[in-house]
Amino acid sequence: MTPRQYCEEKTRGSGSSFFYAFLFLEENQRRAMLALYAFCREVDDIADETSEQSIAMQKILFWREELQRVFHATPQHPVGKELKWATEHFSLDEELFVEILDGMLMDISGKPMIKASDLSLYCYRVAGVVGLLSIEIFGYHSRQARDFATSLGEALQLTNILRDLKEDAEIGRIYLPQEMRIRYKVADQDFKEGNMSEGMKSLLQHYADKTEEAYDRAMQKLPNEDRKSLRPSLLMASIYHAQFRRLKAFELNSWQHSARISPLRKIWIAWRAWRYEKKAEKRALKSNNPIPVRLSF
Repeated sequence: MTPRQYCEEKTRGSGSSFFYAFLFLEENQRRAMLALYAFCREVDDIADETSEQSIAMQKILFWREELQRVFHATPQHPVGKELKWATEHFSLDEELFVEILDGMLMDISGKPMIKASDLSLYCYRVAGVVGLLSIEIFGYHSRQARDFATSLGEALQLTNILRDLKEDAEIGRIYLPQEMRIRYKVADQDFKEGNMSEGMKSLLQHYADKTEEAYDRAMQKLPNEDRKSLRPSLLMASIYHAQFRRLKAFELNSWQHSARISPLRKIWIAWRAWRYEKKAEKRALKSNNPIPVRLSF
């Protein structure tokens, strides 16, 4: 198996919603994005699947060293080799990859989220940074595209957190900050038991509102001149927003209902979003006015 094939299998096998947006990319962009997300899957699996903290730390150390090799020498791992290719074709910042590793270390350390700023930092490291790397591959002109990328990253990560409350609680992770849990009188045990008390409902609604605000903020920050090149980000946003809407339809009770959607549905949403954006581009050219961004399909 070639490094390129390895990255594609790693991304496809993860069931990631991002894979379906990659189907519409040009060849070189698709190859670079698969390398980026294979890297994200490799390090995320360390945080999620390695129970022994010392072993997890050693694996993260390997990836720190592999990143050094990607940018300054000869990488060893198949994903590292593909990242090397990506760095030769796109302007990818080494420090942003290190930020992703720092985000994984937040998981591995087991330290609780205390303040809202802790959650914001985590969302930036594990999702906002990925957005910043992604737009370097997609291409952009306005610096405002960076604000779009980080806001969308926050929205996607908050969607993940609300969707996976049950699974995360089972492995001892609660991403909603303690200061907010105290305010709404929600205990750690409530997450483990799925206790949808009035306090829990209010807490989840608070973060559902923050998630919707992040989606709205991202769409407001989307530069019109970069809308075409950043179209893959809109496809990803549409797939995630569909899961978010599904979760809201279940009153945010992820313990009793799954917000996940099928691969076929993801392909359908991605196709509909792509088709809408193509038509919006033509209409905008005729009217000389931007067409509103749409996330619901």
